[in-house]
Amino acid sequence: MKNLLILLVLSGLFFACTPPEVDAEKSTAEVTSTSEQPFANRISAAEARLRTSEAGQLILASINAHGGLKKWYNQSPLYYHFNYRPVGDATVRDSYILNDYVNARAVHQSADQKGISYGFDGKNAWQSPADSTPTVSPRFWSLTPYYFVGLPFVLADEGILFDQLEDETLDGVDYQRVKITYAEGTGDADDDYYILYLNPETKQVDALNYIVSYPGFFENGKHLPEKLMRITDKKAVDGIILPIGYGTYWSNKPEEVITRITVSDHEFRPETKGEAFAVPLDAKLVNDLAAKQ
Repeated sequence: MKNLLILLVLSGLFFACTPPEVDAEKSTAEVTSTSEQPFANRISAAEARLRTSEAGQLILASINAHGGLKKWYNQSPLYYHFNYRPVGDATVRDSYILNDYVNARAVHQSADQKGISYGFDGKNAWQSPADSTPTVSPRFWSLTPYYFVGLPFVLADEGILFDQLEDETLDGVDYQRVKITYAEGTGDADDDYYILYLNPETKQVDALNYIVSYPGFFENGKHLPEKLMRITDKKAVDGIILPIGYGTYWSNKPEEVITRITVSDHEFRPETKGEAFAVPLDAKLVNDLAAKQ
């Protein structure tokens, strides 16, 4: 999605991805169609952007190794269970998620707070019931899990810059690395960066480094220390290779896990109607980026 904001704060803080506003009234054809035609222009434009540099070509090769943009776009939305469990006493974030990644929409059904849901309809974040107290900020967290589950596909969007770095050995593998940054004005945290570790044999993403500079939580120019996230396992779902687990570490302590994440119950649901992402009647809008709830 254009203008993605990514906020990662692990081990007691939050991590989020805030998309651009999209037209909630637009046709649901892009969500429900199983033909390739609705996305032909979007795919060709993305591939053209990625082919303009060697780093972008590595990302495109990785996208294809994970299943390719045609399968990815035509099977939206994706349903899955995202269970985020920091080590120690930090807040657990556990929900069943339906992500329309074509139009930057999401609905979460909380697994650890029964009866509470929240999401993003393309313009507004919301929580339901209105007087509920989710343990996460709905605007902050609604699309965050999707950004990681959706790597490397999410890197096909506009406003993303690529830089090939020197290879680096991690866990005995000499990985190709690409640094991801954002054009000025892209999202609310354009100082964020990611460094992807691309397996030289499979071309798939196996790990990443990242920082977070979200202005809702950090003063201008400040950010969290760099972290390392390893993908612990993957599975094929309808031709798309998706992660089923992560371990997260401080980059300077790569053996000391600080958060474990499991992803399960993956299911593409291309017949989903747009109404599934509408704001519930009993919901409250929650659009303050700095709000805790």
